Amino acid sequence: MKPMKPIVTLLLSLSVMAFSHAEERVDRVEPWTLNDQFDQPYRFDASERVLLIAASNGAAKLVDDAIKNKPQGWLAERQVTYVADITHVPRLVANRVLVPSMRSASYRILLDREGEVASRYVEDRKPVLWLTLDNGRIAERQRFDSSDALRLSLESLELDASRAHPQTATD
Repeated sequence: MKPMKPIVTLLLSLSVMAFSHAEERVDRVEPWTLNDQFDQPYRFDASERVLLIAASNGAAKLVDDAIKNKPQGWLAERQVTYVADITHVPRLVANRVLVPSMRSASYRILLDREGEVASRYVEDRKPVLWLTLDNGRIAERQRFDSSDALRLSLESLELDASRAHPQTATD
């Protein structure tokens, strides 16, 4: 039975490592800059209330379905920043097809081409990830797999004119 002791020890240490890794959640959103679909830089900071992340084509379609009929600037009025993780799209397809098609959207889409933002927060690529922020601290995490539920949550955000974001001119 002695050979079993090292194996059991190894399995226990691996399970502890896996558990501790799963519990390592980022609890703050540090400032970062990404370009939008028009190649304009956007600096994200602690004044935003919600960070939406779509890390798959299906998630991006959910976001589009939820807000496609909203007026220009609608997300910005609610201090919502939308990031599309396009790391899984071949660069040629992204540059020639995907990004040009995004330019018809009435809302700003920040493009995470290198996985520098989405990879910090996204655990499951299928749903839309909603991070509720409080001065840069992640106060709540939600996942949406329904455009109707996402739209209702976005519509329930109250407008806060005193916290209007200075970068709304192109949003």
